[in-house]
Amino acid sequence: MLNSTANSLTTSQQQQLSSSNYQHPSSIKSKQLSAKIKNINNKVKNNYLAHNQQQSSSSIQSATAITPTTNNNTAGVSSYSTPSSYSVYSQQQNFFAKLQATQHPHDDTMQHTSRGGHSHQLNNGSSSNSSHVDITLHNRHNHSHQTSRDLNAPSPNSKLLLSDFIICRTLGTGSFGRVHLVQSKYNSKFYAMKVLKKTEVVRLKQVEHTNNEKQILEQVNHPFLVNLWGTFQDSANLYMVMDYVVGGELFSILRKNQRFPDHVAKFYAAEVILAFEYLHSKDIIYRDLKPENLLLDRNGHIKITDFGFAKHVPDITWTLCGTPDYLAPEIIQSKGYGKAVDWYSLGVLIFEMLAGYPPFYDDDHVKLYEKILAGRIKYPSFFESTAKDLLKRLLTSDLSKRYGNLKGGSMDIKNHAWFKGFDWDGLARNELAAPYIPHFSGEGDASNFDIYPEEREPYGKPCNDLHRDKFPGF
Repeated sequence: MLNSTANSLTTSQQQQLSSSNYQHPSSIKSKQLSAKIKNINNKVKNNYLAHNQQQSSSSIQSATAITPTTNNNTAGVSSYSTPSSYSVYSQQQNFFAKLQATQHPHDDTMQHTSRGGHSHQLNNGSSSNSSHVDITLHNRHNHSHQTSRDLNAPSPNSKLLLSDFIICRTLGTGSFGRVHLVQSKYNSKFYAMKVLKKTEVVRLKQVEHTNNEKQILEQVNHPFLVNLWGTFQDSANLYMVMDYVVGGELFSILRKNQRFPDHVAKFYAAEVILAFEYLHSKDIIYRDLKPENLLLDRNGHIKITDFGFAKHVPDITWTLCGTPDYLAPEIIQSKGYGKAVDWYSLGVLIFEMLAGYPPFYDDDHVKLYEKILAGRIKYPSFFESTAKDLLKRLLTSDLSKRYGNLKGGSMDIKNHAWFKGFDWDGLARNELAAPYIPHFSGEGDASNFDIYPEEREPYGKPCNDLHRDKFPGF
C-alpha cells in the first residue's frame, strides 16, 4: 500500500526541495553526450548519479520525501467535483444560468473524430506534411496548464465572451500564443484560458489539428484527465477555457526531488494507466506523455493535460509526432502504429520518475532516435528488480512482447510484480491519498507555476478576420 509509509513533509524538507538545483537531461549540452548508440554516455550519467547521491540524505531518498500531507493553506477554498466534459456557451439570454447552473456541459455520446493528430498549440516544434506522414514534434517544457471542474461554473447553454473574464497572469507561452489564468466575472471562479493566434495556426498548418483537439476534449470525462469548458473566437484569436489546476506540473516536483521514491513513481504511473485505459476504450491514443503534461490538482492527483497530439485511431496511424525523448521506435520508423505507443511512453515516464532522466536522451534528435531504435538501456543499480523487469517489458520495440499490447491488455501491467499489493480499486474510487499535496493559498494562487513576462497586444482588437470559416466549432 503506497500510503502506509506516509508522513508529512517537514519545513526543512520543503525548503530543501525549493532550493534544489536540478538540471534536466534536455538542458545538457550535446558535447557532453556520446555519439555512440550503445549506451548513455558514462560521463553524463555519472554526473546524474553523483548529483543524486549527494541528495541521499535528502527527501528524495526516503519514502517520507513525498508523502501524503494535510494542506493547511486551503481554508475557504471550495472543492472540485468529478470532472466532466464541455460545450460552448450562449450569452445574454442565459445570464442567470451563468451564475447558478450546475448541469453537465455536453452529451457524452458525441461522435469521435476519425481524423487529426494534433500538434500542441503552444509548441516550439515544427510541422511538415506529406501524403502519408504528418511530422509534428515539440520541445519539452512548453505546455499549457489546465485542470478539473467545479459545480458552480457557468452554464453550458450560454456563449462565452472574452468580456466574461478578467485576465490575471500568464501560465505558459509558446509560438501559437499563451495560456492565462483568468477569473470569471459571473461566478468569480478561476480558469485557464488558452489563446491561439489564428494566423499562426494557419501558417503552421495546424487548422485540422486545432479543431481535432477541441473535438476530443469534448468527448472525454475522466477524473485523471483535464477538461474543456468552452471555446470561442474573435477576429484574431481562438480561445479555449479550461479548469485551472492549482498544483502545477509533476515535472516541477520531479525536478526539485531529483528522482522519486519507488512508491511515489508507482502511484503516479497507476493514475496514468487508468487514464490510458479510459482513452483507449474510446480508441483515442494520447501520444504526448511526459511529466510536463501531468498537472496536480488540489488533492495531489494527476490531470493529464495537452491533448494536442491525441487522436482517434480505431486501427493504425502513421503520424510522426510527440516529444522526442518519449517516441516509440515504431513512430520513428514511420511504421503504422496504434495504442501500443502510449504503453511505451509509460515505460519512459516510469524510468524518468525513478532515475531522474529518461532512458534515451541527446540534444541531437538524429542521435537520440538512433539510441531509441538501438534500444540499449543502462539501468541504474538502485532500480528495484521488479521495476527493471516491468520497464524491459514496456520499452521493447517488439510489439509482440510489449506489455499493454498483448492479449491481457493493460492487466498485464497492473498485475505485474512491481504493482504487487497496489489497491487499484481504491484508486479508481478516489480513496487513496496522493503522495504529495500541493501548497496553495486559494483558488487563484498561481505560485506553483513559473512567472512569464506579461507584455502582449490586447485581445479583442478588431482586425480583418480572414480565417473564421476554418474554425467553425469555436
